[in-house]
This record gives sequence, C-alpha cells and structure tokens, in this order.
Amino acid sequence: MTDATPIVTAEETRKRRRWLNWLGTTIGFGLIALLAWRLDWRQFAEVLQSARPEFVLATFLAITLEQVIRGWKWRQILTPLCDCRTSHLFGATMAGYLANLLVPLGLSPFVRSWLVARKQHISMSCALATVAIDRLVDGLVFAAFVVVVVFAAIIPDPNGNIGLGLLLGAGGSTVAIVGVLLLLAHHKRRSASGIGILLALADRLPGRFAVRARSLALAFADGIVWPRERWRGVAIVLASIVIKLIAASHLFWAGLAFGVVLEPLVYLALLAILGFIVILAHMARVPAGFVVGAVFSLGLFGVDNATALAMVTVVMVANMLAVAVFGGWGLWNHGVGFSDLGRRKVADDAGP
Repeated sequence: MTDATPIVTAEETRKRRRWLNWLGTTIGFGLIALLAWRLDWRQFAEVLQSARPEFVLATFLAITLEQVIRGWKWRQILTPLCDCRTSHLFGATMAGYLANLLVPLGLSPFVRSWLVARKQHISMSCALATVAIDRLVDGLVFAAFVVVVVFAAIIPDPNGNIGLGLLLGAGGSTVAIVGVLLLLAHHKRRSASGIGILLALADRLPGRFAVRARSLALAFADGIVWPRERWRGVAIVLASIVIKLIAASHLFWAGLAFGVVLEPLVYLALLAILGFIVILAHMARVPAGFVVGAVFSLGLFGVDNATALAMVTVVMVANMLAVAVFGGWGLWNHGVGFSDLGRRKVADDAGP
C-alpha cells in the first residue's frame, strides 16, 4: 500500500451508509408524493368502497395457500435432517413474516430458522442453510418466469428497454445464484474434511470468536442438503413454480374485486416487473417500493392510478391480515411469545 492510497475508516463507512439510507428514503417519499399528487383521491375512495368482499377474501386465501405450499416445500428440503410437519413450518414461516412486519430489519429467515431449530432440536445455522436453499430455488424459478414473460412479448415496451432490463436482471440473477450454489456445495464438501475457506477464515479470528465461528460454519454446512429421493427434488421445483403462479394471482383476485380483468400472461409480467422493482427498492433503501412499483406496473397495462392503488391496498391488507393471524398462531404453536422475538433471546437460544 502506498502513502497515496486512501484509507476508509469505519466511521466514514457508517456515514456513507447513513447518507445512502437518507437518499433512498428521500427518493421513496418523493415518489409517494408524486403518486399522491397525481391521484384522484375522491375516485380512489369510490373505487375502494366498491370492492367485492368475496374477491377480497379470495386474495387473503390465495396468500395463505401460497405460504402453506411454501411450508410443504421447506419440509421436503428438511427431510434429510428431520421429520417436520407442514403446519409447523407454515407457522414458523408466517411468524418470521410477522417479526419482519413488527421490526423491519430482515429478521424473517432468522426467526423461522430459530423456531424450527427449537422444535426439531437442530442448530439454528443448520436450519438457516435450508432457508437459503429454499430461496435460491425460488430465485432460479423466478428467473425462468422472467424469460418466459419477455419472450411472450406481452409487455407494452416499444423501445425494448423494459424487456432488456428484465433479461439482464434474470441473467445476472441466474449467474449469481448458480455461483452461490457452487460455493455452498464447495463449503459442504470441504467442511466434511474439516477444511475450507470459511473454516480457514474462522480460524484466523481471535480466541473464543474463532471457536464460535468455526462451529457456526460447520453447523451451516450440515444444513446444505438436498433430498435423496428424486420425486422430492422434482416436487420442490414444482412447488416453487406453483408458489410463483399463486403469487401472480394476488393482483388477479384483487382486480376482480373492482371488475379489472387482464390477460392471463399479464399477471406473470406484473410478477416479473414487480419482483425486480421490489428488489431494487430494498437494495436502495427506498420505502413503499411495492406500492409505487405496482401502481406503475399496472399503469403499463391500462389500469388507472385510483384502481391500481385500490388493488394494491387489497393485496397489502390481505397480506398483513394473513401474517397477523397465522404468524401469531405460529408463535403460539411453537410456544413462543412476542417478547421472545428480540435478537438477544434468539441468539441465546440459537446455539451453533
């Protein structure tokens, strides 16, 4: 390192993150303000009052069914480690969402892993690895959906910018996910012999931190599993496909509540566009990314802002209601109270 090489301190890094968070928040509120300024609030109120309750209920049931299937899919991934009931995994998943709703700090995968680890007497790191595999499979399936949507040419995109962006996003996601899967496989294989990059890095830490980090890395490697039965592997992929189809139906049912019916493939296009918008908004720390993105996406297909916002409102309310009801039930089913969701309690009970 030369004398001219700049040294970035931890304090400077924190300041940059703070400014980025403020920038994302400012952009988010700016977009919300723009949407509010362009919206006819009287029309929005009239549209919202016209909602048909049977389709609002259908939205709630679709959201619930999606998570039940997610719990079943997770059960198939966990079979090499333990025999879990789908109801317990569904409850743990919804409890994780509830924790994230109450404390929006990305706690969902940690809470659901903690709950399953307590119930099945396995390590939290081991359970967390299965959650990672679950999400990686979902990511590959989502990328495949995006490719289908782009080549079906159903997005009103005369310049091809949206289609190109979706393809680049899908391609980049696929490369990243495959790379992570290869790294996980490498970690699993090397950890079996007590060696590997993660273990070597852990050993470089001071004293008791090295012992703890090595234990966590080994436990995480134990959770990098895939069922031996071929039918289970196929079922995991098929379940992920069904989950995406049901997720695409959320706006279908919410639209029916207000008499909006779009072409079937349009709902897949909305899923693809919204998926990347939400990811980018999360990375940029932009609040209300789903709301603004959904209204924008629905507008591409001719849905006016008032109706689009009403549809989004139904989806959000149905989702929060499902999370509140079944998340609370999931905590009760696992013998956990709201006071046990703190980071310290989770860390104390997690073990390696």
